[in-house]
Amino acid sequence: MRTTALLTLATMTSLVAMATQVSAAGVQWEKDQSYKLTILHTNDNHGRFWSNRHGEYGMAARKTLIDSIRAEVAKSGGELLLLSGGDINTGVPESDLQDAEPDFKGMGMIGYDAMAIGNHEFDNTLAVIRKQQSWVDFPFLAANIYDAKTNKRLFKPYKVFNKGVLRIAVLGLTTDDTKKLGNPEFMGNIAFTKPVDEAQQLLPELQEKADIIIAATHMGHYQNANFGINAPGDVTLAKSVTGIDMIIGGHSQDPVCADAQGAMITKYKAGMDCMPDVQNGTLIMQAHEWGKYVGRADLEFKNGQLSLVSYQLIPVNLKKKVKNAEGKKVRVLVAEAIAEDQELKTFLTPYQEKGQQKLQQKIGYVDEKLEGDRDKVRFMPTNMGHLIAISQMEKVGADLAVMNSGGIRDSIEEGDITYKDVLKVQPFANVVGFVELTGAELLDYLAVVAAKPIDSGAFAQFAGVELIVDKGQLMSVTIKGQAIDKGKTYRMAINSYIASGGDKYPAMNQHAGYVNSGFVDADVLKEYIQNNSPLSAMDHDNGNIMRK
Repeated sequence: MRTTALLTLATMTSLVAMATQVSAAGVQWEKDQSYKLTILHTNDNHGRFWSNRHGEYGMAARKTLIDSIRAEVAKSGGELLLLSGGDINTGVPESDLQDAEPDFKGMGMIGYDAMAIGNHEFDNTLAVIRKQQSWVDFPFLAANIYDAKTNKRLFKPYKVFNKGVLRIAVLGLTTDDTKKLGNPEFMGNIAFTKPVDEAQQLLPELQEKADIIIAATHMGHYQNANFGINAPGDVTLAKSVTGIDMIIGGHSQDPVCADAQGAMITKYKAGMDCMPDVQNGTLIMQAHEWGKYVGRADLEFKNGQLSLVSYQLIPVNLKKKVKNAEGKKVRVLVAEAIAEDQELKTFLTPYQEKGQQKLQQKIGYVDEKLEGDRDKVRFMPTNMGHLIAISQMEKVGADLAVMNSGGIRDSIEEGDITYKDVLKVQPFANVVGFVELTGAELLDYLAVVAAKPIDSGAFAQFAGVELIVDKGQLMSVTIKGQAIDKGKTYRMAINSYIASGGDKYPAMNQHAGYVNSGFVDADVLKEYIQNNSPLSAMDHDNGNIMRK
């Protein structure tokens, strides 16, 4: 099923011909013989095992697409490998409430060969991750995740696949930002080393064992290696380590696509021609998010060299809005429709139905949109940020509340509000707590969190406090119109994630004045909405925070 124009062999060969260094030991391929290899990939599933309300993506349709490609490749005498760039967990209530069991078991039925471990796998305890591993027969790969006490890796660093005569090593790497992005309560003695260091150390070993080396990563694609406040990503890896043929990535949730001249396409739309990024002879690929696309790379291996023949991002029942004959906007498929695999859909249906009655229950009403979109809530105070903060502040009887924007994952549209809407906004099941601080301690804390940069999950939302921040510096702070008394004690509501030092907030969970309330954040928000509906979105426009 081809939905984009294929890139010619001549075009791609002019851009990249990747020499794989191998020893003579174990080599089975014949001189001057060409071998076909197809790599399929997805990333950042985030609980989307089911199609959305418009019938887009979903694992059942994904299986149909992948099965058709498998049959095509087998018929042509080629080999195929299916990889994931990680972050299977967190994002949809039906999945979150079931520890992503439908997602992992669905991946097993689709036939994934391996996955990188994403930072959101650590939204759960290691015990849950081990349970998820038991549900599938493919490996979770991560070379740079260790037990800090024993200094032993917690997961397999790589796996070598024998595909026909080809030996393909898949190396797993996870962003070392996971220590700050994952839930600190679940990290315990887990340590994350730098992916580049691990790759450099393991490469000679992999070159002895494999003809082709692929890194399955969850590190992010940052154009020109401009990773900003994030840990280094795939481009840095490719530029730092020579000998990796391909990087199958995730984390930044981008459709990584270049045009025919190799320039990155920053506003990619389904159906556009697409090529991988190429850095230091390494192909870098990422298929956006949620199973919206299946990335397909068709390659040729000959005389120790791997060359890209064609590449495409295949949309899985994605739609666009167009005007019909009557001038009304309607949604139409951007490519050929993909039927859902009935066996997989039947398997997944009970998971989708489980808890639907509770999730769909109406809990309140709002007169305008509560803004939680990533491109808004990480850049400015929003009514959603204030609503969440004030719900936590009132629940624990605090004077003020601080909320990290990275813990806000969705908006709520005008109209009826369901429990499912709330769980989409706050899917992490963090616990609301509070800490008693002196005025002097509070000022120090607010000076740190008020300076958190925009365009990051650390960017702070507030309630109960008036702030003036100028170029990252806290200039003024009052509570109920009064300057903070350094000798007075104040109660501040915070969630367990930032209380544990998540997003590099000052850790408060060991402070003598810290109390874990035991109330889950989504349930606190649900209760507030129920008790205060109908909500006025304007009441939560936080004009008390001024940034210059």
